[in-house]
Amino acid sequence: MSATARKTAPMPQDIKARKGGTPIVSLTAYTTPMAQLMDGVCDFVLVGDSVGMVLHGLSSTLDVTMEMMILHGQAVRRGLNSSMLVIDMPFGSYEESPEQAFRNAARLMSETGAGAVKLEGGSTMAQTIEFLTKRGIPVMAHIGLTPQSIHTLGGYKVQGRGPAADQMMVDAKAVAAAGAFAVVLEKVPETLADRITQAIDIPTIGIGASASCDGQILVVDDMLGLFTAFKAKFVKRYSHLGDDAKSAIDTYAREVQARTFPAPEHVFADEAPKQKAP
Repeated sequence: MSATARKTAPMPQDIKARKGGTPIVSLTAYTTPMAQLMDGVCDFVLVGDSVGMVLHGLSSTLDVTMEMMILHGQAVRRGLNSSMLVIDMPFGSYEESPEQAFRNAARLMSETGAGAVKLEGGSTMAQTIEFLTKRGIPVMAHIGLTPQSIHTLGGYKVQGRGPAADQMMVDAKAVAAAGAFAVVLEKVPETLADRITQAIDIPTIGIGASASCDGQILVVDDMLGLFTAFKAKFVKRYSHLGDDAKSAIDTYAREVQARTFPAPEHVFADEAPKQKAP
């Protein structure tokens, strides 16, 4: 194979095969430019329903629609060549029945070019996961803190402490047995995340879980410091682009008000400049 051959995007079975190997790298993206920055660096890129809060100013993910997920999924797909695209199924698009889930998952994949979908829930979603995977829809599961269930969970709390740890283990084993190729563990105690990772044969993707998970994911706007409405404990700021952007906007405003922008190099003369003779 040529040393310059372009890396192809992994498929769900490739991600599954990474269990216990080199940690899986993933981030969210909602736009083409951001996806282009991640392409080939991340093993998979997730179009998360967190887009509702991060880009649309919603108070939770519950008001995110299929149309929003498709729009942002299409944008991200245009920026990817070497990373797999995974897309969240929004609240209300899969919980009613496996048949409803299949219709909406098939639509998401066909209209965005995604390689897989992600849905929230453990044992209660096992039947749906099995139904989808048997019909050609690869599924990434998501247990622990499931943001679409915040009203029943009582808010954005750590999940799986104390006696609840046993049910979390049951949920993890259920989604693995149902055919999920990976499972996100969100806001789960470290020791429990370690136990789950050791107990199941599919990769665990941590977000507020454990460094021993098979991979990690963060919301890119969180880790870049672009989303500053709040910061979860599990977020590490790798940059502070929001502060840089605010400073740049303030400087622009001052220059406009002082009439120092646009400067001569930013405006055009009455006549086009003459071409120099060769």
